[in-house]
Amino acid sequence: MNSLSTSSATSTSDCDVLIIGGGPAGSSAAALLADKGYAVTLLEKAHHPRFHIGESLLPANLPLLEKLGVAEQVRAIGMEKWGAEFVSPWHNNQQVYEFAGALDKSMPMAYQVRRSEFDEILIRNASRKNARVVEGCQVQDVVFLDDNTGAEVTASHDDGHLETVRARFVLDASGRDTFLGNQFKAKKRNKKHNSAAIYGHFSEVERHEGKAAGHITLYWFDHGWFWLIPLADGTTSIGAVIWPYYLKTRKNKSLEQFLQETIELCAPLNVRLKNAQLTSAVEATGNFAYQCDRSHGSNYLLLGDAYSFIDPVFSSGVLLAMQSAFVGAETVDQCLRNPKQAKAALKKFDKAMKIGPKEFSWFIYRITNPALRDLFMGPKNVFRVKEAVLSVLAGDVFGRTDIRGPLRIFRGIYYVNSLLNMKRTFKAWKMRKSNIQVVAEAMNEKQEKKVS
Repeated sequence: MNSLSTSSATSTSDCDVLIIGGGPAGSSAAALLADKGYAVTLLEKAHHPRFHIGESLLPANLPLLEKLGVAEQVRAIGMEKWGAEFVSPWHNNQQVYEFAGALDKSMPMAYQVRRSEFDEILIRNASRKNARVVEGCQVQDVVFLDDNTGAEVTASHDDGHLETVRARFVLDASGRDTFLGNQFKAKKRNKKHNSAAIYGHFSEVERHEGKAAGHITLYWFDHGWFWLIPLADGTTSIGAVIWPYYLKTRKNKSLEQFLQETIELCAPLNVRLKNAQLTSAVEATGNFAYQCDRSHGSNYLLLGDAYSFIDPVFSSGVLLAMQSAFVGAETVDQCLRNPKQAKAALKKFDKAMKIGPKEFSWFIYRITNPALRDLFMGPKNVFRVKEAVLSVLAGDVFGRTDIRGPLRIFRGIYYVNSLLNMKRTFKAWKMRKSNIQVVAEAMNEKQEKKVS
């Protein structure tokens, strides 16, 4: 391709696979496909490093990082994360889950990472593996060819010139921009869940001692829940995931004031922030949960958040993105190398894309239910159910470990407890139904796309 710089200039190029977006899904897929010998072009609208939320990895991420060849780089920037802590105002104890207690004992830890650093490691890795990585280049249009041989993608570079890329296959890894989902009008709100988030970075936040220093902490409070994620440089990421009705009470307050006032509603968190200083701009995002009504077409796939986004209560975002990249890369390889098997490969991809959101969502839809809170705050390992729940918390939901039996028992215990406390259960169900109602939008569409 000729490099052109005038605003009126256009250029053309060809590739096997065009990837929209250079986050964890896009960068991982680019590296994997380039390793397989494909000509890959990755177009990323921003320039790395760039800020992103979603800093908590899961133990199941680590084998994927090893396969990509970036495990040591991530270790160098990461805060070791050996477990997760839950704090509830309706219980007297603080409950810690250590990943080493999961059914699979081989994945005892993960990392907390600055996403600006983590994402840059992944995209530079794709470039090292000979993917063509273009930053500051925003996709404007994707036109799939009538002869089903691929697509023509039009993109605008920062310097103003347009480029048309002809590709045999397109991977949409555009995150919450959901480029193809919007183009096909395939993106649908998740009617079972609706929340918003407000978040920032702080210094001088009180930390635990020893191995517990890197624990992610979840604090329940009346209007949702908080995350507290310690980072290696002393910064702590803190955010509130809240119901829409509460977000609407912000009115004319600044985001910073609203976050500070929200933190004050959670006494245990407020104690840990008594000496804290805000070190970043406070940001917000709405309309958390959605899913597209398709995961693929004959020559395109939707990866990660471009397909589906669920509440981040279990830090599943980066794992689901990277897992989709691994499955997606294998699918593209099969489709391009053996077109006769493409239909079966795409069907298998669609099935794989539903696994993660399904497994995590059962817990997400019930995370504020008193019956589930009781089980989380007072876990028992009868029939190894605690180990199975820990496996979910570790991200081990893709068949590596058979957790189905113990999880069925855990869910059965949940339903029995719910029935035994029917009055409380009905009250909680009624309240949640009210909480997830869509209210007048408190934030604009641009703000909706900031969280991964």
